[in-house]
Amino acid sequence: MSFLQHAWTRTGALTLLLLPLTLIFAAVSGFRRLAYRQGWWASFAVGVPVVVVGNISAGGSGKTPLVIWLVNRLRAQGYRPGVVSRGYGGAACGCVEVQPDSNPAEVGDEPLLIRFKTGAPVVIGRDRVAAARTLLARHPGIDVIVSDDGLQHYRLQRDLELAVIDAASGLGNGWLLPAGPLREPAGRLRSVDAVIEVARGAEPPPRDRPLAGWRADYTAGQAYLLRAPQEKALLRDLPPRDWLAVTGIGRPQGFFDMLQGQGIRFSPLAFTDHHAFQPQDMPSGAAVLMTEKDAVKCLAFAGVDWWAVELDVTPEAGFIRWLDDRLKQKITGACAPGEETNGKQVF
Repeated sequence: MSFLQHAWTRTGALTLLLLPLTLIFAAVSGFRRLAYRQGWWASFAVGVPVVVVGNISAGGSGKTPLVIWLVNRLRAQGYRPGVVSRGYGGAACGCVEVQPDSNPAEVGDEPLLIRFKTGAPVVIGRDRVAAARTLLARHPGIDVIVSDDGLQHYRLQRDLELAVIDAASGLGNGWLLPAGPLREPAGRLRSVDAVIEVARGAEPPPRDRPLAGWRADYTAGQAYLLRAPQEKALLRDLPPRDWLAVTGIGRPQGFFDMLQGQGIRFSPLAFTDHHAFQPQDMPSGAAVLMTEKDAVKCLAFAGVDWWAVELDVTPEAGFIRWLDDRLKQKITGACAPGEETNGKQVF
């Protein structure tokens, strides 16, 4: 956990010092949201239903694994989904389609992972409307778009909003940035279509928490060898090693807890979120376990005993039924491409 993430877990002296900046942030973000709601600033439909998977807190909520699960679920249901993402951490400009061999330094680690795990078309771009239009122009058969993050990107109209909350950290100290982790006030959760609380490991989140809407359990699944992805094994079947557990994610403790839950003995090594891995980051000859998000950045120089740990995402059955019903309702009701509205969406 970084210093700032630790500070965001409570209200202390740093919170009070940052409060003036938080008040400015609150005023600017509040006006921006109001401008879209009142139609002062235009929002755009793109012609197919849009499902936004995002969060109201900064970093590490677990939205990308849920995006991957959702896209694969949509494909299994007969839909033809595509994905738009900002491509955080990538250097590419404009709208760029992610290819299987794209450089993560250009397109970002999360979009590349989504492309790798789903096979669905993925386009990155800071402007989600432009990214969605590019996606549809290149793949006109797409009938639903999933936006990886973008809950606050109100310029892109959406049909469903799914807000992801980490069960362990919740909403931190409840303050807006930078005094706390929140991008929007906690009340924003009342206007989304569903709140999904992510529990990593065996313990489910407490059901009496006011945030809880639906639950999704994230557990460590199989691991595969980076140099030979077809070689897989259950974590508990991996041979005993002096494992080095390496992460460059927002909340590394969640990964470490999952490994401990599988009885893996390891030494932890945590880097900052979206870390650009280099060969010298790991000791020579180390036996390494890492997340798939980190693995996509290490394929070019992976060691002989480097393994990526797959994440099993299991939303509760009620959420799956609800989602299927809502998608059936929305799939025939999308607005015409390029249509502007008065901003009266639910956000």
